[in-house]
Amino acid sequence: MLNRTALDALARRPLSFLRSAWPWRCVAYLLASVVPGIATGIVAAAVLAVPEALRVITGPVALALVLMPVARFERRRLRLVDAVPLPEVPDRRLREAGLALMTLLAMWWIDLLMVGLTVVGPVLLILSPVVQPVAQAAGAVASVVGVVLLPVAAYTVAAWGGARGAMTRAVLAPQASELTEVLRSRARLVDAFEMERRRIERDLHDGAQQRLVALSMSLGMARLDLPEDTEAGRLIGLAHDEAKQALAELRELIRGVHSPILTDRGLAAAARDLAGRSPVPVDVDIELPGRLPAPVEVTAYYVVSEALANIAKHSRATRTAVTGRVERGTLVVEVRDDGVGGADPAKGTGLTGLADRLAVVEGRLSVSSPVGGPTLLRVEIPCA
Repeated sequence: MLNRTALDALARRPLSFLRSAWPWRCVAYLLASVVPGIATGIVAAAVLAVPEALRVITGPVALALVLMPVARFERRRLRLVDAVPLPEVPDRRLREAGLALMTLLAMWWIDLLMVGLTVVGPVLLILSPVVQPVAQAAGAVASVVGVVLLPVAAYTVAAWGGARGAMTRAVLAPQASELTEVLRSRARLVDAFEMERRRIERDLHDGAQQRLVALSMSLGMARLDLPEDTEAGRLIGLAHDEAKQALAELRELIRGVHSPILTDRGLAAAARDLAGRSPVPVDVDIELPGRLPAPVEVTAYYVVSEALANIAKHSRATRTAVTGRVERGTLVVEVRDDGVGGADPAKGTGLTGLADRLAVVEGRLSVSSPVGGPTLLRVEIPCA
């Protein structure tokens, strides 16, 4: 089993753990606290070496000079008990300074005290017949006790070293920052996907659609010049009708890739366009104070589009209503239908995809869909 931290190593079998390098690495990690201890001594000496009137200035200056070297030292020696790379965080310098201050004020002497209690004590017991004049029997008993305590010391020092390393990691790179970076990367992926959708829409509009328009016009002109009762005229007519059908389908595809109405006129107009193309009658009531941020509009449009598509496929509804308002800085969109209900994300109705898309913009999705209906889908998206 691969152990990347001292705390992971504690889960090994006893003999495997005791034979590993982890106890020694933890001892080295804790003994390295001598370095911040020396730095603390330097700060204290600098304060005591000046007149009392200047100590108010000298103390903070000396402390500031040693903070960053100690912070870099803490970051590097963490590798002894934690081999997982530290992610970069925006406030890295501030966190390192806080860790260094905490180490200088308290942690270094706690580390050394822990080593003294857990390691030096058993070693002295083992060497008691040599280092102090005691009876032979008492010395032998003390040595045996020291040997017995050594495995306990190994576990104790590893536990403290692992906990100390976990605390250092929590200060330098909290889990919240890692989660934030994951969310940011997901948002970047969605933005890149949206840009690609717009590029595809532009290429289809400016390329394939224009060629189909030109082809349809050419076939229409040829159709006018040929009698309809001839074979050539009949074939040209069929080709003309097929070209017009292909053009209509391409325009529908372009609207599905990216809505130009959303870009030009906003969410309310785009939602009404979706309602006009829905096979289920849709009442749209969206009142907004103005244009919303682009990510909010795109996400809300995506939600309405997917919701109407799901209603048409699964709900057997006869009527749908879409409402939208901005309430206290949050866009609230609700989609209701009078269908059979029973919408369940686990059944692959598209609700899971909606929730994932909303999570990128810190939105929330709630669904009420009892069996027999009606169904209410409510979406909340922060506009800030």
